[in-house]
Amino acid sequence: MHNPIRKAIANIFSKRMSPTSLQFRLTVELIAISVISLTSVSIWAGWRMEQTLINGHKQMLEYIAMRFPDQVAMYMETGGINAGIERTSNKLSTARLSILVKSAEGEVIAKSVNNPDNVVDIAAIVASGNIPTTPQVVQFADRYVVMCGNGLTINGKLVGQVYLSQDITNEQRQLNNGIYGLAMVSISATIILILAIAYRIRTALAPLAQMSQIASDISIEDLSIVKLQLAKAPDEIKGLAQAFNEMLFRLSESWEQQRQFVGNVSHELRTPLTVIGGYLQSLLRRGDNLSVYQTQAISTASAETERTIQMLQDLLDLARADSGNLHFRQSPVFLNTLVAEVAVMSEKVSDRPVKVSFSNQDSNPDVDQDDIVALADQDRLQQVLINLVDNAIKYSAHTVEIKLETKEEQAIIHICDRGIGIPLPHQQRVFERFYRSDDPSTRSRDGTGLGLAIAKSLIEGMNGRISLRSKPNEGSTFTITLPIWKPTL
Repeated sequence: MHNPIRKAIANIFSKRMSPTSLQFRLTVELIAISVISLTSVSIWAGWRMEQTLINGHKQMLEYIAMRFPDQVAMYMETGGINAGIERTSNKLSTARLSILVKSAEGEVIAKSVNNPDNVVDIAAIVASGNIPTTPQVVQFADRYVVMCGNGLTINGKLVGQVYLSQDITNEQRQLNNGIYGLAMVSISATIILILAIAYRIRTALAPLAQMSQIASDISIEDLSIVKLQLAKAPDEIKGLAQAFNEMLFRLSESWEQQRQFVGNVSHELRTPLTVIGGYLQSLLRRGDNLSVYQTQAISTASAETERTIQMLQDLLDLARADSGNLHFRQSPVFLNTLVAEVAVMSEKVSDRPVKVSFSNQDSNPDVDQDDIVALADQDRLQQVLINLVDNAIKYSAHTVEIKLETKEEQAIIHICDRGIGIPLPHQQRVFERFYRSDDPSTRSRDGTGLGLAIAKSLIEGMNGRISLRSKPNEGSTFTITLPIWKPTL
């Protein structure tokens, strides 16, 4: 019994709620309304209990106090005023009703106590202090009494004071126990209500949280396949989910049209730009009469033309990969040799050291223990490695390291740097085309935002995977995983 309750409570409070969230506001508002309602009901119920148990005694005592002078006047006709007071006191007193009458000088005229064991001594209460003129509940030691005291006027003359005391200890204890039980029930009901409200609101808003999670995690490749399925959600949430799915479908269509447009434009622009680049290079080689300023201008134009042509080539590669027309020549690739060659080429171009380390963890009897052979397209893989090492050098002032290892029949290449790193919110998007971080430290560097997108397409085209692990100011590690080549016998 207790375990399901503990699990429910743990599930409700397992996630922190923001004070500005809809879930937090609805929970607090409904809990406040529920607590106020339960408190009001408890107060009203307590008041009704008091009316039922106590007020009857107050009304009876008030009636006796009002009729007491008339009774005395009736009985005094046969024996004088003191005899009338004594007879009236004895007549009206009961097992729990005590009557004390004092003269104007303070002397006791009559004292009627029929059951001294169960009734508080009225004289002791009178001697203890002020006595209310209207019936009120007074606690004396461990007893409760309804008590009042008024002047006794007979035939228009004040003859003394009459004090009435009704023992209600049992009734008051029943009232206290009832109020205590009501309070405990109210507290328990409030706690259960709080848990039920918090759980119900979290359940009701779960589809919204699911939509938010999908929206934050969805990638461009998932636009056409991701759909939000909410079979048991309310109609309003289902309508929102349907609109969300339609939005994803429209985004997928727009993205597909954009890719086709970029591919077509890249194909159409590459040829004229290649011609322009050729003429600029020819002009530089044969322009003996050009001034220094003209030579510098043509050199800049030629460099930018080559850069644009390369970007268009990258876009064409991405377009071919998207359409499945980018072909790969899968063959055994000796990664030890390839990684070493990439490191040497990168060192020559950048004048920066690139460290290479090898670790062959698996024992494969078909290949040399020092060789790691993967099944890949060597040219495409070399292109990816050069791109990643170039990025590592660009964003780090320290030595770049390439680590090569095998694990569970997979070849793994790590390109590690100790540079500026990549913040977590940007790590999921660095493989998107044209994506650039807003960080000024990265904006100042050259790049089109296509390199990692191309690397991802090429590696996945070779049945591999590429991933990133990074911490700001500690560096980044790009990991390429490729299948190990297994020779056929």
